[in-house]
Amino acid sequence: MAPLIVNNIEVIQTPTNPPAWPEPKAPSRVELSAGSQKTPDHRPLPCDIILERDQPLTLRDGTRIRVDIFRPKTDEKIPAILMWAPYGKTDTGTLNLDKIPLRCGVPLSKLSGYESFEGLDPAEWIPKGYAIINADARGVGDSEGDMRTWGTPEGQDGHDAIEGIAKLPWCTGKVSLAGNSWLGLCQWFIAAERPPHLACIAPLEGASDHLRETLCRGGIPSIGFGAMINNVVSGRGQQENTVEMLLKYGQNIRDYWDDKRARMDKIEVPAYILGSYSTMLHTIGSFRGFEEIPHQNKWIVTHATQEWFDLYSQERIDDLQKFFDHYMKDIDNGWEHTSPVRLAVLGYNKPPIIDLPFDHLPWLHVSNSNAKTEQKRLYLSADKTLQLSNGTSSTTLGYKGTESVVLTHTFSQSTKLLGPTKLVVHVSCPSATDFDVYAQLRKRDQDGNDLEHLNIPFEALPVSNLKEIPNINPLKYLGPNGRLRASKRKVAPELSLNYWQTLAHDEDIEVKAGEIVKMEVWIWPTAIQFDAGEQLVLKVAGTDNMTLPEFELLAQEPAIAAAQIVHVGGEFESYLEGHWQD
Repeated sequence: MAPLIVNNIEVIQTPTNPPAWPEPKAPSRVELSAGSQKTPDHRPLPCDIILERDQPLTLRDGTRIRVDIFRPKTDEKIPAILMWAPYGKTDTGTLNLDKIPLRCGVPLSKLSGYESFEGLDPAEWIPKGYAIINADARGVGDSEGDMRTWGTPEGQDGHDAIEGIAKLPWCTGKVSLAGNSWLGLCQWFIAAERPPHLACIAPLEGASDHLRETLCRGGIPSIGFGAMINNVVSGRGQQENTVEMLLKYGQNIRDYWDDKRARMDKIEVPAYILGSYSTMLHTIGSFRGFEEIPHQNKWIVTHATQEWFDLYSQERIDDLQKFFDHYMKDIDNGWEHTSPVRLAVLGYNKPPIIDLPFDHLPWLHVSNSNAKTEQKRLYLSADKTLQLSNGTSSTTLGYKGTESVVLTHTFSQSTKLLGPTKLVVHVSCPSATDFDVYAQLRKRDQDGNDLEHLNIPFEALPVSNLKEIPNINPLKYLGPNGRLRASKRKVAPELSLNYWQTLAHDEDIEVKAGEIVKMEVWIWPTAIQFDAGEQLVLKVAGTDNMTLPEFELLAQEPAIAAAQIVHVGGEFESYLEGHWQD
């Protein structure tokens, strides 16, 4: 095992689970015939496809990684779309849609079975004139070396792979990246390395800051998801273990964690960015990517479903093809006239609004913009309502253990909430020298029922009633949430957006028992339609008693929190601030 050094810090590496096959596989080539099926349950292939398996690509340090190349049976040169992944390329990974309840509404018959997890299906893209390449990143499967987790080292590996692919005899020299989740977020780091033959990127939902967006949102460690990912990847070497780095060194080693924060300002290529509200991993990363990429050849679209379901939808395929055709085949198809921002607005108890066009993010107040919103504050009141003005006298609300305080605001006319919200609350904890605040927004109908948004259309799920749908985040969206630990509330202005504060993670702020602390809890972006008589619900608690797990195995009982006191009214301006469109 070679040491991995990031900004003079030696990184903890731990063993990776060995692959299911004993010895590395030899490179091979096979022709897949049109009409053939991987299994009787998969879709037939629409054309002849050449599959070159386990092909080596050499990185700058001599490490050889393995890729599977799918391309059409033609003598014409074609562009390539690369899926850079840790989960195992074609047929080699342990994580796939079969492991997800109800396959997230994507039946086997919709896919060829040759796709990598969270990647494009070769059967869909080969007939469109593209090669699809499924890569095992360094240390994954039979790829040599030790596995990297995001940051500069993985970005450099992706750079080298792109340059190697561009030199292959069948390639036009134009390469793109695509995919969900890890396959999306790694694109920020690879594109920041500026490989000369990278034509464009398509991060189809991807976090952008490993510490602040996944491991420690709001300064509160949450290692379950990261530990699960460590346990599902396989390879013959070691893996960079960010969970162990957090447990050993904590949150304040900026030299290490800042390398896990994507440098959007270095991305020069056109970008098709996908976002959603349903994920608890990627939402802010998608919007940050769109906002910070320093050119105008960028587009963001949010959908009303879930990333895996959306990836294989005909609407996404058609939209992506138009983008790829324009930048990888130089087709003049009018893509550049596409609205820079297209948002889905969730209705919960009514169909969502899809592809609502804007020329800027609607929560940015830009002159001459069609995205007109009004920034309003709703003040927390003693009667547990959210009011347009602050109460004249101060009072308190409280909760303890797994309790919440629940406040509501009733709309008198049709209103949209668009973008992130900021909850400012003055909180004290008499018995502890540190504490956490969790917040969530929900929609309540006119009859007083808290609503859930189904991320997968009911008709696409193999169920007969709503009770058969598991309570996990990929399938159900309750509403956006935020969290903050009092001692971690220091902000880094140099990293913050004008609508989103970013925590510094360089020192802790002392908290005294009983001290009243002004907490600014940023709640992730959303878009929700409210009709007259419907309610916005704000839940505030000292523990996470409000979110659904990403996977059933990650479900756990909320921790017991010490009693907290929320100070409202009078000298204490505790409020929810958001952007509204009537």
